[in-house]
Amino acid sequence: MSKESAYFEIRNLSVKHDTKTLKRSLDSFRGVLSVSVNPEKNSLAVDYDSTGVSSHQLRRHLEELGYQVVSTQTDEHKM
Repeated sequence: MSKESAYFEIRNLSVKHDTKTLKRSLDSFRGVLSVSVNPEKNSLAVDYDSTGVSSHQLRRHLEELGYQVVSTQTDEHKM
């Protein structure tokens, strides 16, 4: 397993609705380990197994859901 984290800056997150929608939607991806949403900072962090999903797939999915992704940063964890 190769664990990575992706950090997305997303424009105009609303607190309650978007948090639930994003968590539910991203948790359904094979390989996603955890999802953390911070509406105050318009940010989203996803920990995932990169053998199951990529940051590009996650970003594309966010855009398909109608979110405007301003930036993406990834971090690979060595185990």
